[in-house]
Amino acid sequence: MEQQRTLRIGLLGIGLEAYWSQFAGLEQRLIGYVSEVEQKIASSSRTVVNFGLVDTPEKSIETAHACRREDVDILLVYITTYALSAIVLPVIQRAKVPVFLLNLQPEAAIDFANLNAMDNATDKTGEWLAYCSACPVPEIANVLRRLDVPFQQITGVLHADNDPCWKELDEWLRAAEAVHALQHARLGLMGHYYSGMLDIATDLTQVSGRFGTHIEMLEVDEISARRREVSEQQIAKKVEEFRRFFEVGDDCSTEELRRAASTAVALDAFAEANRFNALAYYYKGSGVSENEDTMSSIILGTSMLTGRHIPVAGEYEVKNVIAMKIMDLLGAGGSFTEYYANDLNDDLVLMGHDGPGHIGIAQGRIRVRPLRVYHGKVGKGLSVEMQVKHGPVTLLSVVEDPKRGFRLLVAEGESVPGSIMEIGNTNSRYRFSLGARGFNEAWNAEGPAHHCAIGVGHIAGTLRKVATLLGMQMTQIC
Repeated sequence: MEQQRTLRIGLLGIGLEAYWSQFAGLEQRLIGYVSEVEQKIASSSRTVVNFGLVDTPEKSIETAHACRREDVDILLVYITTYALSAIVLPVIQRAKVPVFLLNLQPEAAIDFANLNAMDNATDKTGEWLAYCSACPVPEIANVLRRLDVPFQQITGVLHADNDPCWKELDEWLRAAEAVHALQHARLGLMGHYYSGMLDIATDLTQVSGRFGTHIEMLEVDEISARRREVSEQQIAKKVEEFRRFFEVGDDCSTEELRRAASTAVALDAFAEANRFNALAYYYKGSGVSENEDTMSSIILGTSMLTGRHIPVAGEYEVKNVIAMKIMDLLGAGGSFTEYYANDLNDDLVLMGHDGPGHIGIAQGRIRVRPLRVYHGKVGKGLSVEMQVKHGPVTLLSVVEDPKRGFRLLVAEGESVPGSIMEIGNTNSRYRFSLGARGFNEAWNAEGPAHHCAIGVGHIAGTLRKVATLLGMQMTQIC
């Protein structure tokens, strides 16, 4: 279900044909530079289409059509030396994808002693032109700004792997991969909203239009029907999977483990049949005992799906499952969370949620606890309890925006050790630079829904790039 079409990166260098007959070896040297960029950015999740060195308006038009034929998702324009803005404009106009201008010179500085020791001025000029990538950037930027064509710039050193430009470029490519995956994802929606939660109601046309994500409406009845077909052997195998995946206590009865296992097996088949990459759900189940049995035993199965990079959000939280998916695509995890309380003695914010937890960001193993009641929900059964790994964390909320459909709200903080409520939920203690009171007020002032996604690491920089590629605004409060 997670095997997506790889990100297709269009790469070309630009130069000026008039130089090649004047400066021996310059053209081949610059072609080699473009190939070096290709090698540096290649990976199993990316397909790099190298269009070579474009040095005339005619070649630019040919390359423009080739970009369309090759179906590139983003375009890297390596400005190897001086080049006319008319050489690159046709490619950018026809490709109609995000554009990155690579202003990369071979070394951090020209070796002036070596250049000045050359015998003639022609050789000196040729050496300078190999470092001349900065020269045409203002010209190209001027044209793109006048035509209202968005672009990004990355400036640095080609032959220095530790130069900041490579980290910056990698963040852009990771952001592009996440956006690309969203645009090819299937979001399953099952059930209905939690009655009265007005903040989570979401315009699904905006979801598909802004994120490019297909939405599939699903029925709880299908899982219930699939449960009837689950065999004893499948139940026993799933219970063993539970014991490997979770920390299952002695207080979890065999009956409840088998009930959760039956639902988990049916849920796996349900996910495979409907090919969704994320799921938001909520269903009372009241009045239909079979559906109530399904929904009250679903948490272990949905936690395992979340751990397999198919994030699941409860309470039909469409916006938040997208936030969770973004975080997961960036390798940060992405677990369902909301305010629990404040610890004003220690200046901390307590956050968590019931329902699925993400094993990839857990501090230790996820514990399974039996609950006699699901607070605010129908039924009883097994639930999961975990803390988020201690260390840097990032919160992400997808917030509705009247002008652009959605915007991103982000905060960086720290998950810290200490006492938590052992109530069969995910919950953790977080410290923010604004303090507990300041964080509460600043976050709430931005108007997010009451849920958000928590992930490990500080990734606000990459999330800002995701927002840019989606054409959205991003607000970072700390």
